[in-house]
Amino acid sequence: MDEQLQQDQQKLRELIDAHQRIVFFGGAGVSTESGIPDFRSAGGVFDEKWPHSPEVMVSRSYFKQNPEWFYDFYRTKMIFPSAQPNAAHRKLAELEAAGKLSSVVTQNIDGLHQAAGSKNVIELHGSVHRNYCESCGKTYGLEAVTESEGIPHCECGGVIRPDVVLYEEPLDDAVVEAALHEISSADMIIVAGTSLVVYPAAGFLRAFQGDCLALVNKGETSIDNSADFVSRQPIGAMMDW
Repeated sequence: MDEQLQQDQQKLRELIDAHQRIVFFGGAGVSTESGIPDFRSAGGVFDEKWPHSPEVMVSRSYFKQNPEWFYDFYRTKMIFPSAQPNAAHRKLAELEAAGKLSSVVTQNIDGLHQAAGSKNVIELHGSVHRNYCESCGKTYGLEAVTESEGIPHCECGGVIRPDVVLYEEPLDDAVVEAALHEISSADMIIVAGTSLVVYPAAGFLRAFQGDCLALVNKGETSIDNSADFVSRQPIGAMMDW
């Protein structure tokens, strides 16, 4: 472990020890150490060449107009069924079990927090593990997508779609309310692996009223100057203790 990582890790541990109601707010960078590429960094999904931008290809209108192409992109770049939780996911589950962490608010759709054992996970953008028929509402697991080709169909003939928030769609009101409640009730928030450019999720941090905002992110964000602690280290390495 290099000296800067060791210093940052020690400081984060001290901050965690000093607080009792911690909320973790995470983005794609939390899962990169599990082998899931993020969207906006060099080499991420947005940095690749596709017929249309990723925002278009995972939009509601594109899903409606070109469902087969949507699923081609979705299966290739949005689903990673073999990915496993990393040290950050596991430590957060430990902190929750110990009564230190009240919740995880995540922008990710990979389900790795639950796989690591976290219970109170608020998924702002849904989950690839939940799918449903647009016609009859029957629910399906991830295998309905991974074990099919082209457009997955329900036994009723309807199109199965992921229970994820696509571009052009609003967040679920109940999910938003739960996230804002958790953030506003926290005495510490750890923001990690997010560029904070995706709204409305990025705006949720305005609800934080606690006394410690810790930021762990490789690149600069809009809240760097207002954070009480900033680290450029990978979040998995930071929470590997």
